[in-house]
Amino acid sequence: MKTFVMIPTYNEKENIGNLINNILNLKIKNLHIVVADDNSPDGTWKIVQDIAKKKKNVHLLLRKTNRGRGSGGRDGFIYCLKNNADIIIEMDADMSHDPKYIPLMLKEIKNADLILGSRQLKGSKEIGRGIIRRIITYFANQYIKLLLGLKVKDCNSGYRCFKRKVLESIKAEKLQSKGPAIVQEVLFKAHLKGFKIKEIPITFINRTKGKSKLGIKQLASGYFMVTKLRFLKLIGEI
Repeated sequence: MKTFVMIPTYNEKENIGNLINNILNLKIKNLHIVVADDNSPDGTWKIVQDIAKKKKNVHLLLRKTNRGRGSGGRDGFIYCLKNNADIIIEMDADMSHDPKYIPLMLKEIKNADLILGSRQLKGSKEIGRGIIRRIITYFANQYIKLLLGLKVKDCNSGYRCFKRKVLESIKAEKLQSKGPAIVQEVLFKAHLKGFKIKEIPITFINRTKGKSKLGIKQLASGYFMVTKLRFLKLIGEI
């Protein structure tokens, strides 16, 4: 089994080197890392490039046009599929997603099609997030579940593990989201295809280095995209 860990990045120079090292230290057989970087002004891509020169299983996908979290995730998925990945793990670069859960994901994916690292299950924790952010996340989850009919508890988790057939079936190359709503788009389309989705509890640690890219504009765009997905389903476009 060939496993790819796909990490979309923008201005994560303070985190990306440590994250890559932590993943490599897991010593998982036939594991590759691809960083889909949006030509970060802070030089994130240069750090990845230097590591890739020494580690053949580390890859840089440098994106200079059509940038954004959504298109970065889409291009990252396409890269993994083109390079014969059997399993694709998606995670954030800000150290909020601990690589220690990767072995568990690889174990659980044997009996499911998509594994979610959930902040909403018994046994999960959130560290360093304020009460206001938690309230926003809670109501966003309720809105998304109601509108899209999703059964999972954490619709906003960007820490996921996919079997190849999931991304092939939902046609990763046709994903529409420009921003963070790609998380919900992928989940919704996998749900509509009837894939088995399982959640595992994780400890989510709010970033301590670098700046979050999720602001009011991105949140508003995400809510619009979720509404659009519901509309496209109703008219039979999905």
